[in-house]
Amino acid sequence: MKKLIIFDLDGTLINTIADLAQSTNYALAQLGYPTHEEASYKFMVGNGINKLFERALPETDRNEANILKVREKFVPYYDEHNTDKSHPYEGIEVLLEQLSRDGFKMAVASNKYQSATSKLIKFYFPEIHFETVLGQREGVKPKPDPTIVYDILKATQLDKKDVLYVGDSGVDMQTTLNAEVTSCGVSWGFRSRKELETFNPDYIIDQPEDILKIAQY
Repeated sequence: MKKLIIFDLDGTLINTIADLAQSTNYALAQLGYPTHEEASYKFMVGNGINKLFERALPETDRNEANILKVREKFVPYYDEHNTDKSHPYEGIEVLLEQLSRDGFKMAVASNKYQSATSKLIKFYFPEIHFETVLGQREGVKPKPDPTIVYDILKATQLDKKDVLYVGDSGVDMQTTLNAEVTSCGVSWGFRSRKELETFNPDYIIDQPEDILKIAQY
């Protein structure tokens, strides 16, 4: 039986792709760059916003200066509009409530920048207690670096064997391999089951309620 469930945020707990796409397209348009269809952003996100901007920029303009220019336009807009179209996936709120009632500890490990990560969790899950909510922080390598998982373990004073990590992407599955924790890929997120299978996770699930069964095992 697991004691701690660590959740990825985007594509796992909340479908944020519409607001991420809208905000990135706004920033690109402000700088005179072409925009992208919403669906294409599912393959650009997952490694933090700077990597998102690099992927969204035309190949010939992918440099640090331009990435920072996009970021300057994106962050204020996204901070204001990041709850316009985002929503928890069906069944997630019920799952979190049940995990809480059953005494499981929960945490969030995201590559979204810290302030937005905290805001979305508080906005969409105000009644749910998370032991710690960590996004991308200055000076800390993003996932798949395992530091974020180690920081959660320190905060909760738990061991790797106590953890079930739940995420929707190859980045998440590589994180679990690097952190040496039990992995659970979800098929309802931004990436394909095929991508998840590449990393041979311990579990791949199609319904949020399956997480409870795995955690109790």
